[in-house]
Amino acid sequence: MAVYELKSPVVLAAIGALEELLAEREDQRLMVLEDKPSARAWLTGYFESAAEAETAWKELQGACPAGLIGGECSVRELPDMDWKDSYKIHFKAWKFGSLNWVPVWERETFALPAGEQVLWLDPGMAFGTGNHETTRLVVERLVACQERQGVSGRVIDAGCGSGILALSAVKLGFRDVAAFDNDPEAVQVSEENAVLNGLAGTVKFFTGDLVTGLAGRQAELVLANIQADVLMRFARELCAAVAPRGVLVLSGILAGELAQVSAAFGAIAPGWRAESRVMGEWSDLVLTRGD
Repeated sequence: MAVYELKSPVVLAAIGALEELLAEREDQRLMVLEDKPSARAWLTGYFESAAEAETAWKELQGACPAGLIGGECSVRELPDMDWKDSYKIHFKAWKFGSLNWVPVWERETFALPAGEQVLWLDPGMAFGTGNHETTRLVVERLVACQERQGVSGRVIDAGCGSGILALSAVKLGFRDVAAFDNDPEAVQVSEENAVLNGLAGTVKFFTGDLVTGLAGRQAELVLANIQADVLMRFARELCAAVAPRGVLVLSGILAGELAQVSAAFGAIAPGWRAESRVMGEWSDLVLTRGD
């Protein structure tokens, strides 16, 4: 089946506002991809026909404030191999602390520093390379929790994408890790990444949403890197999944949305200690249950 790629350059200063607009429109066919080393970004999307791509572009132009996106857009047919591998140009190796996240196609050339660990990843089209601020915010919180509280607690990764957070937890020493996604393809990618790292069976990956995936489950550390409106809609389920004295790490929140998300969770979990950080256009929200 032919696949058509829509692509338009995006000014870096407009990334946050454009991502917020795409989240509001809930059009999952379009996304912003940023290549940090070259300081360039593009609006991209993949469609079954050129006409569908052009219609999506016109609809987005009509919804955008003046100046948010340019007038130039290209649509091209991708060979099957280009479509499957197009994500690779946007995934670069990175590290935090002693843990490195590296594309599996760099396995033969990557030199792991002495005393450090590596998580090999092939995210496919699932979200989660670590190159996006939302994932980095959660990873850094995960490492901080491991250093502060040890690794005896249970971990739930809600919306696992490529499996990067759940598998990172295992690399850090956590042994009771469950992860789910409402997209069966993401669950498959997560399981494949577990095999790549010799971690098959160390994470319970399964298909579920924020109701079915959390039902009957609790953990000392709950991770959810999902867009803000979804987090608020399921705030009660997320808070209920946090064990006494546990921690809930939320990401996927634009900095401008933080106050609204904090208020929504504060109403569900009054008295929980809250803290947050901003990275680029994005923020996290970390809630600690006190009882």
